[in-house]
Order: sequence, then structure tokens, then C-alpha cells
Amino acid sequence: MTNSEKTNVLLLGNGGREHAIAWKLAQSQNLDKLFIAPGNAGTAEVGTNVQISLEDPAKLLEYAKSQSIGLTVVGPEAPLALGVVNVFRHAGLAIFGPTKEAAMLETSKAYAKEVMVASGVPTANYQVFTDYETAEGAISDWEFPLVIKVDGLAAGKGVIICESKEETLVTLKEIFIDQKFGGAGQKVLIEEFLIGQEISVFSFVDGENISPIIGATDYKRAYDGDAGPNTGGMGSYSPPKVWNKDIENTIIENVFEPVIGYMSSTGNPYTGVLYAGLIVTSDGIKVLEFNCRFGDPETQVLLPRLETDLLSVMQLTATSDITGIDIEWDSRPCVGLVVASGGYPGSYNVGKDIYGLDRIDASVNVFHAGTSVSGDGILTSGGRVLAVTAKSDSFANARELIYKNVEQIEFEGMFFRKDIATGL
Repeated sequence: MTNSEKTNVLLLGNGGREHAIAWKLAQSQNLDKLFIAPGNAGTAEVGTNVQISLEDPAKLLEYAKSQSIGLTVVGPEAPLALGVVNVFRHAGLAIFGPTKEAAMLETSKAYAKEVMVASGVPTANYQVFTDYETAEGAISDWEFPLVIKVDGLAAGKGVIICESKEETLVTLKEIFIDQKFGGAGQKVLIEEFLIGQEISVFSFVDGENISPIIGATDYKRAYDGDAGPNTGGMGSYSPPKVWNKDIENTIIENVFEPVIGYMSSTGNPYTGVLYAGLIVTSDGIKVLEFNCRFGDPETQVLLPRLETDLLSVMQLTATSDITGIDIEWDSRPCVGLVVASGGYPGSYNVGKDIYGLDRIDASVNVFHAGTSVSGDGILTSGGRVLAVTAKSDSFANARELIYKNVEQIEFEGMFFRKDIATGL
């Protein structure tokens, strides 16, 4: 292939998910230059970091034009909510991700519920409220525990499980009266609490067609034994323990096909990657939420399993149809461990020197999340700092690999869970 046929790619984001995407894109024979805005110390090793705000779609478009970008890939949700896909498409540039309107599946939990109900997708019972008094008056209709969700984006912190009426009232007061979540909390959902195994499921969607789905399981709580506060995710593994062909077919037929069909039929087709957060209950599979991008830390264990060229998949998803490409996944399991800054998900210090990354086995991937380059060194710059991942012939062997290698890494205050992928 000549250089003229290769594609320049702009990837938006700076987390572990984006490093994993950049790492996979960099393996493509079809890639010319890879730019990451703003990126981190890990993405700097596989492409060129560019200091442009993700909250400035016009500036991102201007840069894409100046660098002859053939495909822009959106990593996190914030640029989707701002309509970066709309801006690029209006200018005739290919971009991987849903429009602002289609991304409401993630940016508005109430809208997502409306779509689920309209398309017959199984989900938890719920009610929507826009003021404290009405919500307070409805609490007596609910059994505990119950779930409270703020409607808008809340950086993964907008879902609260309440064990009692007192706890529910405190939570509702914080949202409606104290404005803890700002505009994201103008609307609130009260939802039934579901019990079962949670799984994250992903599919590439071109507006009409869906790819074969792939699943992962993540660990939300900060400490061993699923104790402590909720986080963005402290580890993950793929495939999920409960994964089999029956579950796969059920999810495709009862979740992905109805939702994608409904979005298309209402003139709001969905493109990009759709992430369904599901729970396998005694009453069957139910949808907890949708996200409109890859998950983090799930991407870090999914993309090492992807055997098909990611750039080709993303180009077809964004510009044509995905039925012309076979998307294949390695059957071997992959396990990922998140290494975090002390204090996360509460307050934590940054700017700590990271040591030992040069001592990691070649068979192990270390994806950077909260890191930055400083001179010859790498510093911590976030709560979740790294994801150490390994693929092997068994979960036990992959787990052994990551825990052996994480011992090589050091920075002040680092912590990680010791129980990721146990008992699989």
C-alpha cells in the first residue's frame, strides 16, 4: 500500500481507554499519522499528542482540516455531548461516534429509558422527577434498597443506591436543593434495585447494522471484596463469567437490534460503538444504562482480544456499512488491573514520579490513564493512573501475570485491588 492510501487519524481523549485505542490503531497497516488530543504519556509513545481542548469542537475541526485527517475517533462522552460529531459531519469530515442527538442515550438517562420502553427492551421499573417535593411524596411507593440516578452526565458518580427512606431523602436533597450535580440533576430517576451479575456489552453500529457483540466485566468499588466507594472502575476482565452463545443471542435480539432499529426509525440513527450496561437477573437480562463510547477500563481488556484491524472497522462504521468486514475476537481471556493514586476516588495528590515501567514483561500491556511526561520521566496526573493487562490461555494465568508485573511499578501512594479476576 502506498503512503497516499493511508489515513491520518485524530483521536480525542486522554485516558486509559484512549491509550488502548491508540495502541490498537497504531498496529494498522492503513494508518499514516496518529494524533491524540490531548493524550497522555502513553499515547505519546504511539502517536503525537496535541494540546487542544475537548470542549472546543471548532478548534478540533480546524486542526483536523490542517492535518488532512481522514478519520476522527471520539473516546470520551463529553465531546459527544457537545456535538463534535455534528460539527465534523456538517463539514464533510468522517468521524467515529454518534451525533449529539443519538448520544442522548448516554447523556440523558430519562431519554434512554423512553427509548427502552418504546423499543421493548427489558429494564428496571422507574419514575422520573423534576422537584424534591414530588419525589419525596413518591418514596412510600418504593421498596428498599432503591436506586437514584441523575439524568445528565455526572462523570460516573450520578448513580446512588439508597438503603432507607432517610438516605433517599438526604440524596434527593443533595441533588435538588443543594444542586450537588448542577444541571445534570435537574431531572432524577428513582429506579428499582436489581440483583445479579453485571456485564458490559459492546457493538460497532453503522446506523443500521450491528457487529457481533463482545462482553467484559468491571469492578466498580475501590477496595477488595467490593467494599468502599464507587469508582470509574478498578479492574476488568473479558469475556464475562456468564458469557455464552445463548446470552449473546438474547442480548442481540432483545437489546441491540430493537434499540438500533428504533433510533433509525425515528430519524436519529446511531453510529459508533454502543455500550450496554446489563444485569443478568433471575428474571432474565435487563439494561441498566447505555453509554455511547467504549468503556474504561473495559477497553483495555477488549482491544487486546480484537484480531481485526481496528482502523478498518472504525472507518466502515463511520462512513459506510460494517457488513463487509468480519470482526473477529481472540477466544483467550484478558484481565486488567487499575493502579490508582492514594485517596482515589476522593481527593488525591498528583505529580508523583512513576518507576518501573521499563521492567514490565513483553507479554503484558500497561495502558496509561492519568499520566504526563516531565523531562525524561513520567508523572501521575489523575486518580486512575495505569491499567496493567494481560491475555493468556486461562484467567488464572492472566491474573498471575498482571499481579507479578504490577509489583515492578512504584509511585508514592499507589494502590490497587488484590482480588481482580479471582474465582473465575
